[in-house]
Amino acid sequence: MTTTWKITQCDRLTTDGFITTAHWTATATDGDYTASSYGSCGFAAATPAIPYASVTEQEVLGWCWANGVDKYATEASLAAQIEMQKNPTTAAGVPW
Repeated sequence: MTTTWKITQCDRLTTDGFITTAHWTATATDGDYTASSYGSCGFAAATPAIPYASVTEQEVLGWCWANGVDKYATEASLAAQIEMQKNPTTAAGVPW
């Protein structure tokens, strides 16, 4: 299984360029099976102290993981979703 984390958007203050909120997605893929999760993470003004024009995606992801986004729990949840797709425990339909 491969998990890809992406920052899809950053909200920032126009006065100083510091990021206040990062919006993220995590997508896990295992063959034909895919699961995803998304969320956002807020930061106090000027903390972390790298302005918008200088920051990298990996740095912002690190801030998210350090500020309440549980990377390992999210990845475990995605793995569980894929496992349920592979081995469903319920089904719907009609017998005719």
